[in-house]
Amino acid sequence: MRLPAQPIDDAVPDVHHVSDVSIVPHVMRGARDGARMMTTVAANGVTLGVEHFGDAAAPLVLLAGGTTMLSWPDTLCEALARGGRHVVRYDLRDSGASTIVDSEVPAYTLRDLAADAASLARELHDRPAHLAGIGVGGMVAQVAALDHPEAFSALTLAGTRPVAPGPVDGDLPDHDAAIKEWLSSCTMPDWSDRGEVAEFAARGAEILGDDPDRARATAARKWDRTPGADPGTQMANQLGTVFAKLDCKPRWRERLSELAIPALVVHGRRDLFFPVANGEALAREIAGARLLVLEQAATAIPDAAAGEVAAAMLAL
Repeated sequence: MRLPAQPIDDAVPDVHHVSDVSIVPHVMRGARDGARMMTTVAANGVTLGVEHFGDAAAPLVLLAGGTTMLSWPDTLCEALARGGRHVVRYDLRDSGASTIVDSEVPAYTLRDLAADAASLARELHDRPAHLAGIGVGGMVAQVAALDHPEAFSALTLAGTRPVAPGPVDGDLPDHDAAIKEWLSSCTMPDWSDRGEVAEFAARGAEILGDDPDRARATAARKWDRTPGADPGTQMANQLGTVFAKLDCKPRWRERLSELAIPALVVHGRRDLFFPVANGEALAREIAGARLLVLEQAATAIPDAAAGEVAAAMLAL
């Protein structure tokens, strides 16, 4: 089977900081022309891989990856940009083009990832940003909005839950039994083999209820964007395993009522990884939050739903 070639816009140019005076004109010109621009930005003492969509002078929508930026579909990013937003999706630490130190034993915490989001928002714009997080990136977004309220003007949480990885609260559903069985019994691929990794992702998507063809193509793109072919790093990028090893204390669920910005919760009705009751709980516990349930979606936001999700985000 022939896998998709690496897209041109996935190539990361040798650009380190969009606030560097010698670089800003080039980055901003590309953004104003509606082009997509891949780069890296120094924020909170680390380097974060980012991709820009739309006009850099427009209000900022910052999309936290779960864990890589490719958790956010191109179609949604493009729809938000067409709606008059400067869209920036980014890789969390130890994933994609961001700083990779030790995916086996991370020396940072969930609070550090939240501080990364706030610092990046300030680096990119002088006004508060609309912050969005998907999957584990949604956990980062919740804590960032709570700990750094001055940095954000709105919050979108997609396919996530109000507690950290590990045992869930008694009123929240855990991963579906079929997912747990597959994760405990599946044969891992050779993480240094791009084709095997892509096929593994497709099989996983079938179990999760997502589109296997899209999962295959996205996994290949993730593989291409991961520095080197170190198996541990590749596995961490594909599965987000580094997040499960983070110190996520203290709890934040009890603080959700403190959020005082417009909020949107997006969740797939068919999500088996974080079942929809997790999203329903978030929407109840964040004052005034809107709940958007995608009836035909599982863990990923389907391209067919990108317009609906973008419209809801733009309305915040």
